[in-house]
Amino acid sequence: MFSAFRLTAQLARSWAASSLLQRALAPSLTRPAAPFARAFHPSLRASATLNQATRRKPRKKVKASKSPLLEGNTHKKGVVSQIFIGKPKKPNSAKRKIAKVKLTTGKTVQAYIPGEGHNLQEHSVVLVRGGRAQDLPGVR
Repeated sequence: MFSAFRLTAQLARSWAASSLLQRALAPSLTRPAAPFARAFHPSLRASATLNQATRRKPRKKVKASKSPLLEGNTHKKGVVSQIFIGKPKKPNSAKRKIAKVKLTTGKTVQAYIPGEGHNLQEHSVVLVRGGRAQDLPGVR
């Protein structure tokens, strides 16, 4: 019985050595690796328990920018391409001064000119900051 056991152990060792040798010499003959590794579990993925959900922090909500053309900067330089007068929304009545400004990024934006009187004209170089005029639609 011991001799039969030794014989099978020797055969197993020689087979393992030969298979290792074959893999080293000819990697193309071996089976290719799976294209993606997937963790296998027989049951479906369960959602969090009530206790887990209450202990975890809520996910942060990403706020949309109020001035997306500034690309996260506080100010952007631009050149005035046109100046015109706009009317505010329904309950208000006035003549609001608005400038169409081409920013250094190449994008065009309508900008409100605050205050009484201005000396802006075409080709004036201006610094645009974020925010919006409350009663002027489309002007940020």
